[in-house]
Amino acid sequence: MRTALLTGSLILAGPFPYGPDPLPARLADTGGGSQLITAVAPAPGSTTGVLTWWDRRAGRWFEAGSAPARFGANGLTEGTTRIQGTDTTPAGLYDLPYAFGIAHAPVGTAYRYRRVTDRSWWCQDNASAAYNRWTEPLPADCAPGESEHLVTYARQYAHALVIGFNYDEPVRGRGAGIFLHVDGRGATAGCVSVPRGAMRELLRWADPRRRPHIAIGTETGPLAVTRY
Repeated sequence: MRTALLTGSLILAGPFPYGPDPLPARLADTGGGSQLITAVAPAPGSTTGVLTWWDRRAGRWFEAGSAPARFGANGLTEGTTRIQGTDTTPAGLYDLPYAFGIAHAPVGTAYRYRRVTDRSWWCQDNASAAYNRWTEPLPADCAPGESEHLVTYARQYAHALVIGFNYDEPVRGRGAGIFLHVDGRGATAGCVSVPRGAMRELLRWADPRRRPHIAIGTETGPLAVTRY
């Protein structure tokens, strides 16, 4: 989703070498793979937090990298009850179907990477058969004003990973076009964003054979990332 013009304070966090189990070991589910991304905000109304990527080796999770993250302009909400157009990031555990970008994929990218052209759209029109899907060109039943012309977001969509929120069996009105992408000028309209360098590093790290997922949530409370 598009980036809103809103800023927030930066919250820095990270695991200590000695102490509690690493965060993935405390999650209810990690998706069953050996790679995981966690995107954690301090509270539901936060627009900033920390994104960390993890590798599982020899039965234990190890931090592979981290970066400051931005969330929706109105913070986070429960993904299963999210309402489209609320500028909230859906909390939950999601797969990462594929990558895309206006720029070339970083060298070493293993994910299927789809290049954006001037014909590339993401349909967000609830009345369209192409709801919450990439389309080329925009179909007649998908209103341009209810969709994103991907190429017009040169900064944000230089590189991105599709977050599998409301993707496999889309529920109308739940939301469309939720991505992990490069930072814009402030908070997002529901996506998770990170600096461009971190996004490129993530694409070089992510291996679809290891089934990476992303867990989005807060540090504590009803949206705690450990619930997912």
